[in-house]
Amino acid sequence: MSAMNILKISSAFSSLFRPCSVRSAHQLSRATYAQTLLNLPETQVTVLENGFKVASEYSDSPSATVGLWIDAGSRYETDTTNGVANFFQHMAFKGTNNRTQKDLENEVANIGAQIQSYTDREETAFYARCLPRDLNKVVDILADVVTNSKLDDHQIEEERNVILRRLNEAESDHRLVTFDYLHLTAYQGTPLGRTVLGPTDNIKKISKEDLKFYVRNNFLAPRMALVGSGDFKHDELVKLAQKYFNSVPHTYTTEIPVIKPCRYTGSEIRDRDDWLPFAHVAVAVDTCGHDSPDIYALMLAKTIVGNWDKTFQNGAHTVNKLIHNIYKEKRCHSFESFHTLYRDTGLWGCYFVMDGLVLDDFMFNLQNEWMRLCFAITEMDLQIAKNMLRTDLIEKLSGTTQTCADIGRQVLHYGKRTPLSEVDEHIQSMTLKQLRAVCAKYLHDRCPAVAAYGPVEGMRDYNIVRANMYWIRV
Repeated sequence: MSAMNILKISSAFSSLFRPCSVRSAHQLSRATYAQTLLNLPETQVTVLENGFKVASEYSDSPSATVGLWIDAGSRYETDTTNGVANFFQHMAFKGTNNRTQKDLENEVANIGAQIQSYTDREETAFYARCLPRDLNKVVDILADVVTNSKLDDHQIEEERNVILRRLNEAESDHRLVTFDYLHLTAYQGTPLGRTVLGPTDNIKKISKEDLKFYVRNNFLAPRMALVGSGDFKHDELVKLAQKYFNSVPHTYTTEIPVIKPCRYTGSEIRDRDDWLPFAHVAVAVDTCGHDSPDIYALMLAKTIVGNWDKTFQNGAHTVNKLIHNIYKEKRCHSFESFHTLYRDTGLWGCYFVMDGLVLDDFMFNLQNEWMRLCFAITEMDLQIAKNMLRTDLIEKLSGTTQTCADIGRQVLHYGKRTPLSEVDEHIQSMTLKQLRAVCAKYLHDRCPAVAAYGPVEGMRDYNIVRANMYWIRV
């Protein structure tokens, strides 16, 4: 009798663990993905009395990343001070009023932290990866280097030579040169047209007073955010912000920097250099700023155009039409779609490296693909792009450093962070009609900006490029 009971119990358990159907497994996987997005830790944001922002997201990662994101960059410079933001970034870890450069390096090394920084056109960041237990020490160091930099005259001269060497080295970074040219022609006569590194003549003249004025007039509490991601509580980061940044000024003592609209100009710039092995070309159109709802459609359009490098295995049988068209030529080294966003404008386009003799053919195929986005894109293309974009979004936020950077940029510009579930909802709800409408809005019959560098003699005339920015529809 007991044997029969055991058999019945076993049978009951077996029914619980019976393999589910393919349909139910698919539904389960979809639900799991949605639940994963909804259950991601919330990004908490606190604003101190002086306007200083504190944002963090919990992560069970064994490491943590914390940093300062500042609403300052080359867009806030003038023609005579262009390069001062990048100059200060180089000077930040050269010593403070409380620590020498050696002290800073020893303290960072002792806790095993990795400190990095960068300057862009609209933001400056100083961030560090460390163990969660060393959060206090890292925030202390970051606050010290940003608010108490010594700016020693001798070290300024040393760093001036370093930056001048970096400018010479930058000339061999063909991608950087091409994108600087693209901004120069697209935003000619405006602050966004300037380079981040600054011209050589300016670097030779920037003084200690220029650096102090830049910090005093830009590093204000309402334009700064302390951001973190890792195994620590948000309240802990808020207390550290109150301790180290509560005294940061929140009012301007000199002139108030004003972000003026940067006028876009459809135009081109060519720098022919036949000694280079490949031609480097960037072509883009004017789009919206980073707070526009159109960015989701443009993200999908960018994904559809895609990226490719000659080292990739795919090509002959890919569904990407642009890759399929150029694969057999074997003269394209690489191409990548990009969307560079700023506060009130943006550049959406493609950067490609290839044999100068086939530039004409690639430009034809690229513009044909752009026009297809406006009128002939299919439902299958849209669905593939959605899947690829969702995968990329998840992949890019897989670590504390990537998450911290994403929080920093969004909190700095929006005052909050858009949850990934909301971003996914925007992407999933995009219809074919909406995608075509947004693409037509920014691409069809628009004047592109073109920057070409290298052996570009075979590149078609700008008037032909402009003429191919529309299709005659019957």
